[in-house]
Amino acid sequence: MATLPSARAASTGGYLILRLIKGLSTVCGWISAVMILASVLITCQMIFVRFVMGQSTIWQTEAVIYLMIGATLLGLPYVQSLRGHVNVDLIPILVKGRARKMLAGLVLLMTMAVVSVILFYAYENWHFAWERGWRSETVWAPKLWIPYLALPLGFGLYLLQLLADFVALVLGVDRPFGLED
Repeated sequence: MATLPSARAASTGGYLILRLIKGLSTVCGWISAVMILASVLITCQMIFVRFVMGQSTIWQTEAVIYLMIGATLLGLPYVQSLRGHVNVDLIPILVKGRARKMLAGLVLLMTMAVVSVILFYAYENWHFAWERGWRSETVWAPKLWIPYLALPLGFGLYLLQLLADFVALVLGVDRPFGLED
């Protein structure tokens, strides 16, 4: 079965640090999958409690929201390692050789710059919640630093995977945009 060129996973070229980062990204993918499964099970339990038993729910809706946001953010590095993000390959297909490699490097550097800014503010937001003891304004009232931790953790690991992709590109162990020459 043929796959799209951009769907090819990142190559590690046998470099230990690249393999470790890819392994960490894979672990994030598994954690993300477990979080999605947990949110589905909690949703089923919530439906049972509300509509079968006729009782109100306290924590379920909020827990499902936090789990889905966390799963999305922790899944970022895994999806990046698989080259699973939506992209448009028109320009990379049109340019060849060194120009394609330079374009891939520029795209990775720009993405790392944007993710770094998001990471800075995500950490700041998480730290404020931690330092000030913020709690949700619901009956359940969980400490908000716990769900907010997904922001700096997810974007930090995403940045690490982007950095590994950039290093793999520079070292020549991965092809620009995963495309054949």
